[in-house]
Amino acid sequence: MSGVWMFESNGTFRLVENPQGSWMQGGGTKKKVLVHLPTGEVVSSYGFLEQVLMGLGWERYYQGEPELFQFHKRNSIDLISLPRDFTKFNSVNMYDIVVKNPNIFRVRDI
Repeated sequence: MSGVWMFESNGTFRLVENPQGSWMQGGGTKKKVLVHLPTGEVVSSYGFLEQVLMGLGWERYYQGEPELFQFHKRNSIDLISLPRDFTKFNSVNMYDIVVKNPNIFRVRDI
């Protein structure tokens, strides 16, 4: 089973089976993008993201799962794990990058 856990206002979670489905378009949830703050550019490919992360001291990590695109920072326990398919890159992945790179990235609604 795959999906996204959504936090409800009553304090519970629910699993959304198709987070990219039509409920997102009209249901009040906006599509999110990851923005590289120094340039203002939206991250639209792993090529661009990799270039930025490597400039920040992140290195590709090849010892993990083959279906993941991963980065780690030397002398740190931090690991960024992303789906190999960029079309599956979602807000959870974006926020993980933001938390591990403060003041460099921001998630924005579009």
